[in-house]
Amino acid sequence: MKRIFLLKGLDCPNCSAKIEKEVGELDGVQSSVVNLMKQTLTINVAQTAADTIASQIETIVHSHEPDVEVSEIVQESYIPEKKQEANESYNNEDKKLTVRLATGAAIYAIGMALTVFAKVPLPIELAFLIVSYVILGGDVVWQAVRNISKGRVFDEHFLMSVSTIGAFVIGEYPEAVAVMLFYQVGEFFQSLAVKRSRKSISDLMDIRPDSATVRRNGELITISPENVSIGEIIIVKPGEKIPLDGVVLDGDSMLDTSTLTGESVPRSVHKGDEALSGCMNQTGVLMIKTTKAFGESTASKIIDLVENASSRKAPTENFITTFARYYTPVVVILAAFLAILPPIILGGGWTEWIRRGFVFLVVSCPCALVISIPLTFFGGIGAASKRGVLVKGSNYLEALNNVSTIVFDKTGTLTKGVFNVTDILPANGFSKEQVLEYAAEAESFSNHPIAKSILAAYGKEIDQSVISDYKEISGYGISVMAGEKKVFAGNTKLMDTECIEYTTCENAGTKVYLAVDGQYAGCILITDEVKPDSKKAISDLKHIGVEKTVMLTGDDEKIGKSVAEELQLDEYYAQLLPDQKMEKVELLDSKKRPGSKLAFVGDGINDAPVLARADVGIAMGGLGSDAAIEAADVVLMTDEPSKLVDAIEVAKATKQIVMQNIVIALGIKSVFLILGALGIAGMWEAVFGDVGVTIIAVLNAMRILKE
Repeated sequence: MKRIFLLKGLDCPNCSAKIEKEVGELDGVQSSVVNLMKQTLTINVAQTAADTIASQIETIVHSHEPDVEVSEIVQESYIPEKKQEANESYNNEDKKLTVRLATGAAIYAIGMALTVFAKVPLPIELAFLIVSYVILGGDVVWQAVRNISKGRVFDEHFLMSVSTIGAFVIGEYPEAVAVMLFYQVGEFFQSLAVKRSRKSISDLMDIRPDSATVRRNGELITISPENVSIGEIIIVKPGEKIPLDGVVLDGDSMLDTSTLTGESVPRSVHKGDEALSGCMNQTGVLMIKTTKAFGESTASKIIDLVENASSRKAPTENFITTFARYYTPVVVILAAFLAILPPIILGGGWTEWIRRGFVFLVVSCPCALVISIPLTFFGGIGAASKRGVLVKGSNYLEALNNVSTIVFDKTGTLTKGVFNVTDILPANGFSKEQVLEYAAEAESFSNHPIAKSILAAYGKEIDQSVISDYKEISGYGISVMAGEKKVFAGNTKLMDTECIEYTTCENAGTKVYLAVDGQYAGCILITDEVKPDSKKAISDLKHIGVEKTVMLTGDDEKIGKSVAEELQLDEYYAQLLPDQKMEKVELLDSKKRPGSKLAFVGDGINDAPVLARADVGIAMGGLGSDAAIEAADVVLMTDEPSKLVDAIEVAKATKQIVMQNIVIALGIKSVFLILGALGIAGMWEAVFGDVGVTIIAVLNAMRILKE
């Protein structure tokens, strides 16, 4: 059974990783996932262990984070409370910590000033330093003791406690307090960085309104959107967000869709148009009939998608977590060897070698890695969301870096998916207007997209009273009497069957041949237009490193070739059935470069099996599409192929920052570990090797939010 716990106040990526691991090791727990953004712990637990699991989880959480409040979320679908306090990056707890750090630092500064300028005796100096140390590091030492009592020795609390208390023992009093002070300052900045990152994404995703105005029994009442049923009528005034998905019954307006799509250009809506939740109504009053419940509306799904993305960790994140688990015990053992073996082997010098061991411990703390790496992926998902790209997890964001082959569906992805009459080729004395009019009369009873395109091109009312003897001939076309004229509209097979002499049209596109009273009247060419930015998107993808672009389509060879040549695609395959598309993707996947990824871009409805099969499934124009959100790993929230370029650019920027932080952290720490072991670096340098490097890495990680 699945259970979700709220861990209110959890801000430490390092602690969240430990909590996730330890809860996952409990008897009866099949899976354990901590979502740092939502501050939740989701577990799958056997029924036999369900009764005691809550208390065990609380014990584990409080062993790492005593101030975190643990409570179980009992509702079916968790909806975070929209409280300003929850989104503050600097709250009351932070203010209290600031006061404590400032007080400890002030006492430390006074003690040092008295020592340097007033030459006070050592006991007085020690009194100031010990009081300062207790204020600054008492909680760290206490947490280390608690962890040791539970068998958890090798963590940052242990490293800081041993190194600073040891510094006191060997007479490095000012350095001992300084190390604890800067460690706490570093931890404080790390916490603020996580909160600021969370707030940035929360603000970005704050698209769900608090209330909805509903018409009930002839009156307008304001209620929670969760209490609005499907089919009810809601009123949205200018300046209000649309609370639920629906269809416009009355009104015209401009909608700001930037929070959903990343696009700044407003979109107009009229009677009969779809209106999606999360959009801001800008001009007119809209009367909307709801088509989805609050929890199933677009805004709710987007929020849930982004919030849960951090639970799917990238391989680099998993590696860093595992690395830190083994790295810390190793460096503690090395520090012990450094402090003990040289004096035994070389004789004497215990104080100096112990000091070097403590320097080694301080530098070795892995905070820079275990905090900055998840924070970077966290920010990358937020940066992508800001551009209208929803990435379902850090693993997919990292996978986008390695995409070498991108396979596109044609209709609705590279093309608009909307058929339009692009040419009329009359024959035997008929005019273009006559050909279009006869075709419109023949197609007037049909709901086929081709029929709709002909009627749209004609643009006039059809007097259906003059239409009789209407017949749809499956696979051929339509036969109809228009007044006293016998009209045939269809493909070449229909013309052949009726023994009508016609001229074959060689142009690429769908052709509707027309005959009137047995005489060939002409041909109407219907094409699916290429999207305006498709060609530029393909060009940009190649520019950023994509090696092969391929198009799959069920259309005929001529149409496929025409689109492929226009867009300068590397390969195309036409006249494919859905199962044949899967075969082609399998073939292309087998030919890709080793270690690279294959991405498939489709509409997310007809291409669900292929989306699931690809290394990265990308749904194009997935706004409001249930199938797109369910089947794809990445959802592009508009119909623009160029959004795929944005997605890969954000992924590459995220990976670049991750690699920079790994190099910065390991590189600088390695240098200071060597300098510390050689006795060149002291406690002050060790502080920079730990806290300084961590702050640099965290600030570097925050850059991704500006992408």
